[in-house]
Amino acid sequence: MADTTAAARVESIGADFFDDPHAHYRRWRATGPVHRVRFPDDVVRWVVVGYAEARLALADPRLSKDIATATAILHDKRRTIPTDPNAVALLTHMLSTDPPGHTRLRKLVNKAFTTRQVAALRPRIEQITEELLDAMAGADDVDLMEAFANPLPVTVICELLGVPFDDRDDFQAWTRALVGVVGEEEHRPAAAAAMAKYLSELVRAKQTKPADDLLSELVLADDDGDRLTDPELVAMAFLLLVAGHETTVNLIGNGVNALLRSPDQWQALCADPAGVPAAIEEFLRFDGPVDMATVRYTAEPIALGGTEIPAGEIVYVALAAANRDPARFTDPDALAVDGHPTGHLAFGHGIHFCVGAPLARLEAEIAFTALLRRFPGLRLAESATTVRWQTSTLIRGLLELPVRVR
Repeated sequence: MADTTAAARVESIGADFFDDPHAHYRRWRATGPVHRVRFPDDVVRWVVVGYAEARLALADPRLSKDIATATAILHDKRRTIPTDPNAVALLTHMLSTDPPGHTRLRKLVNKAFTTRQVAALRPRIEQITEELLDAMAGADDVDLMEAFANPLPVTVICELLGVPFDDRDDFQAWTRALVGVVGEEEHRPAAAAAMAKYLSELVRAKQTKPADDLLSELVLADDDGDRLTDPELVAMAFLLLVAGHETTVNLIGNGVNALLRSPDQWQALCADPAGVPAAIEEFLRFDGPVDMATVRYTAEPIALGGTEIPAGEIVYVALAAANRDPARFTDPDALAVDGHPTGHLAFGHGIHFCVGAPLARLEAEIAFTALLRRFPGLRLAESATTVRWQTSTLIRGLLELPVRVR
């Protein structure tokens, strides 16, 4: 029998949510794995917080990812907020597409973005890492986000895609407005227009003069005569540029923050750096870079965890909540770098599993191994007693992380 109490009760996301979403998730999970939640834009959405239900939802085709329909549903619920065509165009990529369109797009991307290409990036990532750590070595205190966690992935994705590094401040500012940061809504249309124009010009440049980079490979990708259209190239460039740096920036930042608040585990990794790959999986589980997965909607009624969700409802899968579900993980609110966690959902699950996961893992492995080796005495600065988080339900990331280098 369907649970009617979840449908009647409405939780809410206020300003305190972003400092500690896990406290909210624990409270919500105590009364069930699926909840109606009022977001800061005053629209009520459904949020899945249980691990088993999240895993099912991520792979259920009845929860559609078609961005055009999802946007129309949100527009109808908001009523006063107009639909931004530039934002919709940027989001029409494989992460926001159902089969067979998704299958086609992913196949073309896989032709250009291979495991072998990712592995070949190791020497360059190691070089960038050492250069950033050399710069840190001359300081007493640094903001680790500004000095290391941010520039490493941004440099890598710019070089990989063929995006000028000097443009990073612009596209990161546009990204902030576009990833659901509370308080940035009024800037979203201008950011979407600027990002769309920038990427359109970049795609045209690669079409005119292809280079040795991933975006040029995408321009040239061919599957028996099937190629990405110009709008698809722009949307794909947006996905890879934004996801390609935001995920790893916050994997590094969140992981270092968690480690430095558990000094015994920092020391354990310093003593045994071979444990870094397993520790990265724990960072992803404990405080991963994505809080709630991107938007889905019910194409037909669906029951999750005994709760009936009607058709035409917006649904978010809270990956951060699922990864701390005590029904799946032992002592989930404790960091355990030697716990060898398996089955976390930080990169999603099913056909929309993150295509950039191997690159994020490689960058994080190199970053943590080098950081532990170079600065075994690294510790939080006094000003890091409390930290500020991005006010986003999509991105889970720090605004700054002050640390003492020596």
